[in-house]
Amino acid sequence: MNQNNFNIGNSQINSESRTYFIADIAANHDGDLNRATELIYMAKEAGADAIKFQHFKAETIVSDFGFKNVGSKLSHQETWKKSIYEVYKDAEVPLTWTKFLHKTCKKADMDFFTSPYDINEMDAINNFISAYKVGSGDITFHDIVMKMAKYQKPMLVATGASDISEVTELINKIKKINNHIVLMQCNTNYTASAENFRYIHLNVLKSYAKLFPDVILGLSDHTLGHTTVLGAVTLGAKVIEKHFTDNNDLNGPDHKFSMNPTTWKEMINRTRELELALGGTIKKVEENEKETVVVQRRCLRASRDLIKDNIITEDMIEILRPAPNDAILPHEIDKIIGKKLKNNFVRGSHFKYSDIK
Repeated sequence: MNQNNFNIGNSQINSESRTYFIADIAANHDGDLNRATELIYMAKEAGADAIKFQHFKAETIVSDFGFKNVGSKLSHQETWKKSIYEVYKDAEVPLTWTKFLHKTCKKADMDFFTSPYDINEMDAINNFISAYKVGSGDITFHDIVMKMAKYQKPMLVATGASDISEVTELINKIKKINNHIVLMQCNTNYTASAENFRYIHLNVLKSYAKLFPDVILGLSDHTLGHTTVLGAVTLGAKVIEKHFTDNNDLNGPDHKFSMNPTTWKEMINRTRELELALGGTIKKVEENEKETVVVQRRCLRASRDLIKDNIITEDMIEILRPAPNDAILPHEIDKIIGKKLKNNFVRGSHFKYSDIK
């Protein structure tokens, strides 16, 4: 069993803990601190455990020249009306917001953390956050990842658009200095297409569990709804990250595929039901079904009136429900064939070992 155990804020994270849900605001604040504040409280009301932002300045994450010279917009960026640089500029979380966002999350009783995409801002951010999230795009930017790891806070590592060799290299490197790792399966297509479900490959979580038995499993997901979440939790994921907005019809790069307060609550409720249903690994008669053992099982009953000292033969027996706790069960029939009765029997009475000589 995975023995890794750590806290994100006040929440314990281990292989037995309940699923921890992170609402990623991402670009859905639309450049408005008041809106960001409102989304924090909405996510809390919907059942999220944590809020995650993405700290960056546009110039520290994208090259305006580079994207303009790619030739055309690719993947989910095809629908963006502004340039790539302009979209990222609008989505910036200024460093000056950090203290206020942290204070707001504390008031809302939520954990606050970030994906830092500016290596030079991390020292200023570190005192305010409970954990770090490594975005999939930085899986080969080891310098920024290892700087996060050195702070000795939990590391959530998304693995979209990467192969197993890249994942293995990074995780093994992080583990040398920080073992508080959540390894998250992820697919980085943000188009909200139903086709994306065929590319999620939740079974990768099984591979992660075998390769890294001491990490916590997670899912960073961008599909519509919560189908993938239920699958991931069934496969052992303990941390779930989904984007969060209040309105999927707003303009912006992340609104369309985000969860909203209604769908988030539904996701939480169905997950909590699933957690109850998954239960333990020991097969036994449960408390709520003990009475059904009586009403649904069959037992050996007298097929006619019988008298004391009759030698029991098969034709004297019928196998019918119910089966009281002291009844002889069908698979035990050979134990009483050829034996004598101690008492008279009325047709329909169930056989008990105390009735047999």
